[in-house]
Amino acid sequence: MANVRNLKKEINYVLGDIIEQIYQWEKQSSKTNSGEGSALIDECIALFDELIAKINQKSEQSPKEHYNAVRVALAKKSAAIEAKLAKL
Repeated sequence: MANVRNLKKEINYVLGDIIEQIYQWEKQSSKTNSGEGSALIDECIALFDELIAKINQKSEQSPKEHYNAVRVALAKKSAAIEAKLAKL
């Protein structure tokens, strides 16, 4: 169970860090509550919900493979969100 707890913490920290970067971008560019920033934050929240649902669903795979698949999905999708942020 420690693996599940650590994976949930990792998801929370990664996406929380991205949201913090979005807030910093808005502050530096004087675009407080911008549409682009809000869209990226909504995307982070949707990704969080999706990944937590994947963790909690029963899988026919071994738990190790299942959690590794979630970690890979986190890495790919968070990198895509960070790339969108870099374009702003």
